[in-house]
Amino acid sequence: MKYLRFALVGVLFGIILSKGEVISWYRLQEMFRFDSFHMYGVLGSAILLGIIIVALIKRGQWRSLDGESITLANKPRRVPQHLLGGLTFGMGWALTGACPGPMYILIGNGFSVAVVMLASAILGTFVYGRVQHLLPH
Repeated sequence: MKYLRFALVGVLFGIILSKGEVISWYRLQEMFRFDSFHMYGVLGSAILLGIIIVALIKRGQWRSLDGESITLANKPRRVPQHLLGGLTFGMGWALTGACPGPMYILIGNGFSVAVVMLASAILGTFVYGRVQHLLPH
């Protein structure tokens, strides 16, 4: 019962993404074909909001719901790995028409083919975990 509020926020977020057509394959196709600004506006807004929230977290003494202090550790820049990861993610996104978050919403909306995308994402994560130690750092 303690986590019910998180489930409700998740359902609300799913409804917002559905109504905003963020999960629409056609909207994604428009974006990748540079035919519409809709998705660029949504993604740009999310990035801007993320930048603002991270800046506020770094400036303030924000705490988690458990009362623990929130700290953001600096991560090393690994340009080749980030480029390869971004290209792989983008290709998968373009091919399937969905990034990981909306896959759950697509399943919830009755698009059963999204189960294949979810299974592929889980398999890819598992394989990465098994070969991660073999990859260059």
